[in-house]
Amino acid sequence: MIEVRAYAAQKAKADLAPWKFNRRDLGPNDVLVEIVYSGICHSDIHQVREEWGEAIFPMVPGHEIAGIVKEVGSSVTKFKPGMRAGVGVFIDSCRKCENCLGGENQYCLEGMTGTYNGYERDGKTVAQGGYASAIVVNEDYVLHLPENLEMAGIAPLLCAGITLYSPLKHWGAGPGKKVGIIGLGGLGHMGVKFAHALGAEVTVLSHSANKEADAKNMGADHFILTKDEAVFEKYKNHFDLLINSVSAPMDLNKYANMLKLNGSLVMVGLSGEPYPIDAFTMLNQRRRIAGSMIGGMKQTQEMLDFAGKHNIVSDVEIIKADEINKAYDRVVNSDVKYRFVIDAKTI
Repeated sequence: MIEVRAYAAQKAKADLAPWKFNRRDLGPNDVLVEIVYSGICHSDIHQVREEWGEAIFPMVPGHEIAGIVKEVGSSVTKFKPGMRAGVGVFIDSCRKCENCLGGENQYCLEGMTGTYNGYERDGKTVAQGGYASAIVVNEDYVLHLPENLEMAGIAPLLCAGITLYSPLKHWGAGPGKKVGIIGLGGLGHMGVKFAHALGAEVTVLSHSANKEADAKNMGADHFILTKDEAVFEKYKNHFDLLINSVSAPMDLNKYANMLKLNGSLVMVGLSGEPYPIDAFTMLNQRRRIAGSMIGGMKQTQEMLDFAGKHNIVSDVEIIKADEINKAYDRVVNSDVKYRFVIDAKTI
């Protein structure tokens, strides 16, 4: 077994604190990644605080992992020691259902194996995440990281980045398309950068007037302050695609009315509460509401390559491990621009 250092919550709602545990020994197809940076996702907070139902403790969160390959199994062909490597939201899947075979392993019909707060495919081993010094993962679920980008800024691409890239690609964001990103936070700011790089006309919709300058510096063409109710009428039937990155309840009907014929409102933020929707809003202009969850391994690698080509990284604040609990509170209070990343050397 491989002993690693980590920060873990020993029970629901507990502060994270130093903890040691054992990773499995390398199998023939495994890669040992020495973690350099680990991003903090809002979902980590939901899990640690058991806000989405029963969770598994002790828990080492983290699924935005950037590091260096330290060792590989005897049959590994994709990685060598010293290479950059990333691990995202899941570390395995059934590999045989139609979704896995079609490259959409995030939608595995048997359920993907999450990087933490779940059991590995043996049904016994608790998966522990990236707030740790190292991780062992099958090579098919490890990603190559661009050499030209800062590793701290790459880490959040493994969740926040792919979460926005995937729907932008699926719904055809590009030249001639009007794309709106609802919310400019850890998720939303990645949507702005990717939508701009894809060539779309990008608008940020936010209730925070002080985010306009940041939005435009990231590539937004327009900024709509949603505190002004008049904007919902002004921009009625305007957008081809709206992506909601906000993790809080809102009146979706107002936003859906901003969609033009055949427009889509895609949900990627998780509010934890159902959204009421008026059927007439959807019938009018043949609008649709859809959801999107990260991306498969193939698309996530595509996203990383695209980010490398266009010099796209997350805006991050690097913290030491003993600042995690304070960072959690700041995330909840929207006090971060725009993603916290843990320096794993301090774990």
